[in-house]
Amino acid sequence: MPPTPQAGVAHGVAHPGELALDPDQFHEPRRRDCPWCGSRRLRTLLRTRDLLQHKPGTFVLDECQDCAHAFQNPRLTAEGLAYYHRDFPHETLPVRILRTRAGRGRHLAVARAMLTYPEPESWLDVSTGYGRFPAAAREVHPYTAFDGTDPSARVERARELGRIEEAYRGRLPDLVERLRARYDVVSMLHHLEHSPDPREELRAALAVLRPGGHLLVEVTDPDCAFGTLLGKWWLPYGQPRHLHLVPLSNLLGELDALGCTVVCVDRCSPHVPYDLTGAVSLRLAGRCAPVLAAPFALDHALAPLLRRTRFSNSYRVIVRR
Repeated sequence: MPPTPQAGVAHGVAHPGELALDPDQFHEPRRRDCPWCGSRRLRTLLRTRDLLQHKPGTFVLDECQDCAHAFQNPRLTAEGLAYYHRDFPHETLPVRILRTRAGRGRHLAVARAMLTYPEPESWLDVSTGYGRFPAAAREVHPYTAFDGTDPSARVERARELGRIEEAYRGRLPDLVERLRARYDVVSMLHHLEHSPDPREELRAALAVLRPGGHLLVEVTDPDCAFGTLLGKWWLPYGQPRHLHLVPLSNLLGELDALGCTVVCVDRCSPHVPYDLTGAVSLRLAGRCAPVLAAPFALDHALAPLLRRTRFSNSYRVIVRR
């Protein structure tokens, strides 16, 4: 059955008085070039409002016509990101649908992807939140010590719950000197989309890996045909909280330039069957949950086929340092 909203929780709305704010104060100057390849051949891919919280503002995703990198332009400032993350409606129906990619079953599948390689002694999960991934991954790797980073206090709660051993609050690039060459595995699960600088995050991840260690990255695939089909109603576009959508070829090129050896590329198993369900939920502002039964059933019925086509919505890359 499709996810149902928690009783008594309303769809995210702006606080009184916030509607009078000028949202432009939260934007950096608009870029004229691609942050990935420097090309000035940009086109507007998407223009939308905040469909989850309904806070004020209009957000634009531009796409580079040379390398296909998609990015928020103009980008939110740190203060803007904090504003749009504040009071985030975690229990609204669209967010619950989006969170299905972080369910225990999917976490176990990601952890099993590392069984081909030597059992890691230490594993760092970046942007771990409450540590749900390490909690599941420990079932697959019982002799591995799991640590986590997160910019919020959630990482400290994850340690209190026993899901991780060490909690590091902050951005990984700011923690490099403290954690350099400490880990056998670093995982970044749908983290790069939120990063102001994905390249900086990748360099930091490699810096905290031991020689021969593995970096596991899973991200939204901007080449997914659902993006074209559904437009602003495609849930993974995630505006205004997603800053970058990195095509697979761009990520592989960057990792190769950083001296990594690619050991696994998977565009099939990371697919999450939620595209149609999420779009309908967004369109209905999270109301009329019974209406979601049909798109939910269609998402799951078509998943075995779609995950093998351009409709697959995520990809996974594993590289060895």
